[in-house]
Amino acid sequence: DDKVDAVKLEKVHGKIDMQNVTFSYDLNEKVLENLNINAKPNTVVAIVGPTGCGKTTIINLIMKFYNRDNGQILVDDKNIDDITKKSMRQAYAMVLQDTWLFEGSIYENIAYGNENATLEDVKRVAKLAQIDDFIEKLPNGYNTIISGNGDNISKGQKQLINIARAMLIDAKMLILDEATSNIDSKTEIQIQNALLEIMKGKTCFIIAHRLSTIKNADQILVLNNGKIVEQGKHEELLEEDGFYANLFKSQF
Repeated sequence: DDKVDAVKLEKVHGKIDMQNVTFSYDLNEKVLENLNINAKPNTVVAIVGPTGCGKTTIINLIMKFYNRDNGQILVDDKNIDDITKKSMRQAYAMVLQDTWLFEGSIYENIAYGNENATLEDVKRVAKLAQIDDFIEKLPNGYNTIISGNGDNISKGQKQLINIARAMLIDAKMLILDEATSNIDSKTEIQIQNALLEIMKGKTCFIIAHRLSTIKNADQILVLNNGKIVEQGKHEELLEEDGFYANLFKSQF
């Protein structure tokens, strides 16, 4: 639960600092050890590394789903412990690998999370997400009902609807968990373009599996066994010819 005197996070700028953060599920096995991350507002931080290295754990810590064992996490120079969970989570928009839609109209699915959204707002983000043309061609347009978890539309279209929804939330921080897996290349280009649109003006954390998607990140953190083993920009890390360079070569 929140601390008694926890306050709401107001006017978010999007600066995140993790200082010497350690986390373990049980005391014997450390998932993250002495982690230091500095994300400046309006920059893109990519987190890469093998399965199980702690990438998702970092996200769960900054969103207050988990409590760290040691170290500090600051948001806009405020200790995360002094901020309410609800306002912390509202500071983020998320686009995850597993798309989530509910039974209801496409309009309702995109507007979810922003109760004041008008049809005009929904259409604006659908255009930015490059899904508007597809929706307008459906027999009932934005009133088309999505059946249980969207079985009547393709994976790519689901993802674009999710991106439009995240755009409408208009948070200052964004988490992308490899949003382009299992999608044909034409839709992937659409999704990449939509993601570039949503990333504007936000502090972005990208959990990347496909390294081609993060070449332009402001900083890439390479995680292995719960520690940052390398960090830098794409070109710098390739020149170092270490862990990241090997990961990259193995994918291409």
